Amino acid sequence: MEKVMGLLTAGLLLLTPQLAQATNCPVDLPDAIATHIDQPQWERSRWGIVIQNLESGDDLYRHNAEDYFLPASNAKLLTTAAALNALGPDWQQQTLIYQQGDGADVEAIHITGQGNPTLTTADLKAWARSLYAQGIRTIERLTVSEAPPPYHHPTWEVYDLNFYYGAPVSGLILNENSFRLTVLPQAVGEPIAWETDDAIALGQWQINNQGVTSEPGNPYALDITGILGTPILKISGAVAADNGPDPWDMAVLDPAQYFLDTLRSQLLQAGIAVNTVAVEPREPLGMPLHETWNSPPLTELIRTTNQPSQNLYAEVLLQGLGHAHPSQDGLIALEASLTNLGVDPDSYQLADGSGLSRHNLVSSEAIAQTLAQMAKSEHAQDFLASLPVGGQSGTLRRRFRETPVAGSVWAKTGTLTGVSALSGYLQLPGQERLVFSILLNQATVSVTEQRQAIDGLVLLLADWQQCSTRDQDTLPELSGDRHQHDHAQGQ
Repeated sequence: MEKVMGLLTAGLLLLTPQLAQATNCPVDLPDAIATHIDQPQWERSRWGIVIQNLESGDDLYRHNAEDYFLPASNAKLLTTAAALNALGPDWQQQTLIYQQGDGADVEAIHITGQGNPTLTTADLKAWARSLYAQGIRTIERLTVSEAPPPYHHPTWEVYDLNFYYGAPVSGLILNENSFRLTVLPQAVGEPIAWETDDAIALGQWQINNQGVTSEPGNPYALDITGILGTPILKISGAVAADNGPDPWDMAVLDPAQYFLDTLRSQLLQAGIAVNTVAVEPREPLGMPLHETWNSPPLTELIRTTNQPSQNLYAEVLLQGLGHAHPSQDGLIALEASLTNLGVDPDSYQLADGSGLSRHNLVSSEAIAQTLAQMAKSEHAQDFLASLPVGGQSGTLRRRFRETPVAGSVWAKTGTLTGVSALSGYLQLPGQERLVFSILLNQATVSVTEQRQAIDGLVLLLADWQQCSTRDQDTLPELSGDRHQHDHAQGQ
């Protein structure tokens, strides 16, 4: 036993795909996991781990299972489960278009949104062209309505608010309230230059450029930060002349104005004059509802929430839960939905829907309960299909490649500074289905090392399962979609 454990530990420390192909079996799973996490690099870190047999509900391993941890984007598992359970797979967000008058000269058009996160400039272009095809040539007054700011959760870190993952959460959302700013090195010693894919979005910011171009081969040392309370983006530091274009995905500053300005631009390009524009706090009374734009169904929204780990989508779902129950805010409605599902409300305390807030407190027990209950619900396959698949899709596309668990792990990732998480399902062919939740907090090593350690635990679990159940009968496999598109963003 001691020799087997020694060989196992050495393989885990290497953390390579060869780990899962070792011929030595971890005879005792708790001892093997304890050896894995009781290493010097984790001396100041905290682990919360639950591993369960999905069919029997038996615990295979628990470590700090009821303690609170920062979940990072593992909070999205609770949000998407609650939304699917409460709203149903066909629920959609709506954008409402009101119109006064018709003919070539329309008196007024007003647009109000409920948080559809999927609208793009291409959608506005197509709509503008359809209005032109209907014979409209002039809109006397074009307005949109939006609640006043703030559009961010008060516990989000200020630095995060400048970037796409901290984009404002608004009723009217266009291009996920984000745009790309590409930094371009120049000649050595010269200020850096930049370009953008969206001049209207960038136009809301003032650029304070203090970035310079350094000698070829120099280490990367550029940063972009906002100046609190101002519309200023400060570019500082240096980027090497041979670095090449350097893309940064930034947040829109004023989402309603951005939507309105972009729409007016598209209308003008389509040949429709717009005489007056304004952002208003509410839709005008008495104007007839003319048209409704529906978002894709919830099943698609939760895929974008979980697979690329899109924070904005998660916050929209949280708002949707609140809108569906006007007497409740989103977090209260989320808790009610999860309680109805069978998740202990004392096992978590959420501050937001995405996991970006460091005020979220979640136990691995809460996540394991959520996963187990969703696997038994009528929405099991929709929920499963929303999760990244190891080695194949989403934020797991580059993890677990060329290992025996590739294509057999459906799980949600999570990353903040000092925090890594992975929770989901494991089913190897012919093996029993397992639920696992692994939360790591207060880590002092690199993100890469954190992820390798977590992946090593999953590979260890798979190796143990194959050894201990090698002769058991084959069980039916999970059948979630294993080939979802990776949007290549998120945590």
